[in-house]
Amino acid sequence: MEQATGVCGLVLPGGGARGAYQVGVLKAIAELYPRPAGPFRVVTGTSAGAINAAVVASHAHEFAAGIERLAAFWGSMHCARIYRTDALTVLGSGLRWAMGLGSGGLLNVAPKALLDNNPLRNFLQSTLQLEGVETAIDQGALDGVAITASGYTRAGAVSFFQARPGIKPWRRHRREGLPARLDVSHLMASAALPMLFPAERLGDEYFGDGGMRMTAPLSPAIHLGAEKILVIATRDERPDPAPTAPTRYPSPAEIGGYLLDTIFMDTLNADLARLGRVNRTLSLVPDTDRQATGLKYIDALVIRPSRDLRDMTAGHAADIPWAVKLMLRSLGGWGRDWRMASYLLFEAPYCQALMDLGYADGMAQQRRIRDFLGPAAD
Repeated sequence: MEQATGVCGLVLPGGGARGAYQVGVLKAIAELYPRPAGPFRVVTGTSAGAINAAVVASHAHEFAAGIERLAAFWGSMHCARIYRTDALTVLGSGLRWAMGLGSGGLLNVAPKALLDNNPLRNFLQSTLQLEGVETAIDQGALDGVAITASGYTRAGAVSFFQARPGIKPWRRHRREGLPARLDVSHLMASAALPMLFPAERLGDEYFGDGGMRMTAPLSPAIHLGAEKILVIATRDERPDPAPTAPTRYPSPAEIGGYLLDTIFMDTLNADLARLGRVNRTLSLVPDTDRQATGLKYIDALVIRPSRDLRDMTAGHAADIPWAVKLMLRSLGGWGRDWRMASYLLFEAPYCQALMDLGYADGMAQQRRIRDFLGPAAD
């Protein structure tokens, strides 16, 4: 099959604390791509991937420095930097949920979310250098960056993008791209995990995690001009074995973790499969007739964890603040299944382990990465 050339896009899906894995892969790429300007002229992200994407885009003209900042960010991580972990806040939210349900809605006491992520807002406001996005565009190192969030009123995905002149807004079924000067509010909206973190108001509408409504997660990169796409996923693809005996009823935390996996990875896998079908179809169409199809060949390379991150979560579970641990226990997310915990374990030892795995996976696939990025990676 033919190999796509040209503008390379980077797609970073969500994954909560699993986003540290993406940084490890990017660290390997930075070593394989030593030039000042990075290999990605288009960058898109969702949820935790949106934060990573913002840093990569704002340092596209100084790629290695941007990855160093990301590694320092995740390597010094702790839960209290992302959400409040004190017992009064965490347990108080759970109590208010219970009171709201118990009163049948008569008492307007339910919190907006289980966790308060204002610490993340404060941290991003004090550390991000989003003015670098415009600098990277002006210097020709970046064509565009898009951050996707889901509008609760319009029931669709919106990719807020900042790009070079000439890139136009787009609209498809329940997804659109709107130009914006990106700021912390866009990142908070994209990272507002449903039920866990509160929605973010942008203009007249509240937005939540971008993965909820984004049915074509590769499309923002394509609209911004990517001709080939590298995806750094946050879940391995080995299927879980079928049970050999009757299982217990799934707990709320197990269901929640299952839904988060669906939000972040299932639509991505479906879009990658769709891209593969388009590419195969185009390979059967004569070059002279391709333009009439309105389609173009876009190659994709996906880097996935070589290990099940839930197993790694179990080994670091003791680092979770005790109030959050108690909340997870009450929701049935402790010991039986580590999906939910894997999204919330923003502690340095766990994040460093994920970065180490990402780096090892990246270096193990350096031949594929070099071939995909092209001669500029030499």
